[in-house]
Amino acid sequence: MEFVHKSILLQECLDFLDIKPDGIYVDGTLGGGGHALSIVSRLTKGGRLIGIDQDIDAICAAKERLQKFQDHVSIVRSNYSEMQRIVSELGVKKVDGILLDLGVSSYQLDTPERGFTYREENAPLDMRMDQRQTRTAQEIINQYSEYELYRMIRDYGEEKFAKNIAKHIVIERQKKEIKTAGELTEIICHAIPKKARATKGHPAKQTFQAIRIELNKELEVLNDSLNSMIELLQPKGRICIITFHSLEDRIVKVGFKKNENPCVCPSDFPVCMCGKQPKGRILTRKPVIPSQEEQEENPRSKSAKLRVFERSE
Repeated sequence: MEFVHKSILLQECLDFLDIKPDGIYVDGTLGGGGHALSIVSRLTKGGRLIGIDQDIDAICAAKERLQKFQDHVSIVRSNYSEMQRIVSELGVKKVDGILLDLGVSSYQLDTPERGFTYREENAPLDMRMDQRQTRTAQEIINQYSEYELYRMIRDYGEEKFAKNIAKHIVIERQKKEIKTAGELTEIICHAIPKKARATKGHPAKQTFQAIRIELNKELEVLNDSLNSMIELLQPKGRICIITFHSLEDRIVKVGFKKNENPCVCPSDFPVCMCGKQPKGRILTRKPVIPSQEEQEENPRSKSAKLRVFERSE
């Protein structure tokens, strides 16, 4: 299957990045190269794009898509958490802009073998963003304790019926190992009251989200990487982050606020004594969301939120 993914909030990202023709930019979630293509096509001979992704299918698709600009592009298979090391090894000290699109690609969702979707009955419980990783979603479902499953589904899926879902999973896996998306979806459906199933979206959506986040350490990576990415920016450099659920958005919102106002002194202190200086300013007081037109053209964009931070001069 061709690696297809519609670039969400593309023009908004380009506008906020305010691309300099000779600048250096990092796409930390390269995907099929949609955002990257629009960035690199605006660069001149002195400009450079560094693309990072941990998915080999994305890497292959991006290399083909960006081949015309290969003299200005460096593509590395890794996680964006390694951005500082990657950039340094490429001989770059600071960059003019960073982009993260934290959504699961359409290719990943629509390829049953990747195991991200709850809509394919025979899909394996895989969900690995990086296929070099040995642990899969199947191991989480069959090896986590009932409490660990409950905690994961409650915290990462924000699922109201997390406790009951965890209980049903443990009961069913004692009969036989849970191996497919269809088997897990059926268990989840039985764990959620019929009335609740009728009033919400797909009953398995939040649990599948929770497993994917847990397996790929998505929130941990984002939280641990945010400050170092801001440090990597040139003065007036900008970082654009597109999130797709409230947990990610909260990390970005809080992280940007702490970098804009890092002072930890009590509010009644007349002057700051901690000495912590602002790293920059937030350019999006409220998150930017896709236009109605984009949401209609690409329903998967509906939950997207863009937040932008600019480094101090």
